[in-house]
Amino acid sequence: MKFSLKGKSAIITGGGSGIGKAISKTFAQQGAHVHILDLDKENGQATVKELEGNGLQATFHLCNIANKQETEKIINALGEQGQIDILVNNAGVAHVGNIENTSEADLDKLYNVNIKGIYNCTQPSIKFMKKTGGVILNMASIASSVAVADRFAYSMTKGAVLTMTYSLAKDYVNDNIRCNCISPGRVHTPFVDNFIAKNYPGKEDEMFKNLSKTQPIGRMGKPAEIADLALFLCSEEASFVTGSNYAIDGGFVTLNG
Repeated sequence: MKFSLKGKSAIITGGGSGIGKAISKTFAQQGAHVHILDLDKENGQATVKELEGNGLQATFHLCNIANKQETEKIINALGEQGQIDILVNNAGVAHVGNIENTSEADLDKLYNVNIKGIYNCTQPSIKFMKKTGGVILNMASIASSVAVADRFAYSMTKGAVLTMTYSLAKDYVNDNIRCNCISPGRVHTPFVDNFIAKNYPGKEDEMFKNLSKTQPIGRMGKPAEIADLALFLCSEEASFVTGSNYAIDGGFVTLNG
């Protein structure tokens, strides 16, 4: 079977909802034991229950990836129990605003989750991966590469995700550790629905259509589509791929010029 993850152990941050849930489901279906690290206990446990109900392997770990000690303790325990084959740094938070309406607290929150969270998860994972090889996949964004209005802090963090990916790929290529990132455009997740409901009450359908049209292909992406790309990049079929940024954005970056 192509793209098999049978016998692999995969850590997926933010794996209880949205894109992370889709990745957790896809990886588990391909044979991986999925370890979901999530701050949302309800969503994380529900996702594990759903996967186990389908005969798949999954474990939930309540974790705030912005907390180094907490994250390190969980990952060290997983590494000591068995090898860590795959790390998907998916968890992240968003913020709408330019520099004038981005508070210091906003900036710190995004840094702590979107940048430091990747550091907190990757640093302890590396020492285990150096023994057996492994794959690191980071969730970047179109905002890593092009200007997006009113996304000052978010763009800052996603730009860092892109360059951290390049750095990790360079530093550990001789340790048989691959590192790549995915840069999604707008993807239809519960976050999008909640954002529209909160900011455009009574105009949900209209705003959904408007946001969908910002992708040249004419619609938002689906979480399962992001998960399928993640699967390829974390599988043996992508063994020649490292240090790369994969856009999956309906043509946003290249066709909006």
